[in-house]
Amino acid sequence: MHAFIRGYRMGTGSIDDLMRKVNRQFANQLSAGGDAASDAPVQVPAGIVSYQAIATGDDTIVTVTVFETEEACRRAEQGVRDIRLSLAEFQVEETHTFTGEVMLSRASEALLTPVVR
Repeated sequence: MHAFIRGYRMGTGSIDDLMRKVNRQFANQLSAGGDAASDAPVQVPAGIVSYQAIATGDDTIVTVTVFETEEACRRAEQGVRDIRLSLAEFQVEETHTFTGEVMLSRASEALLTPVVR
């Protein structure tokens, strides 16, 4: 498995509004039973294992996306650009990016329960 960890800063709007839009246009497609929303500007690429968006304060967010393979991680780059474009109203700026191989992974059943605020 491989992962993207990305940091973002919002220029305008609320984090709650941003997260609702991310969920509707992207993240909901990842859930079991989630729909491939017809209004979604970005279709979820194959190979995503998990996605988390974490509000870290001061209008900043960190996202963690885990992929089945390194190739799936590389293919997702276009999707990342498309998602950022679809969020232009929030003036989201990427502040840092880490990409690498997942060396250890454990999860409880709680991880399978979608969290939407």
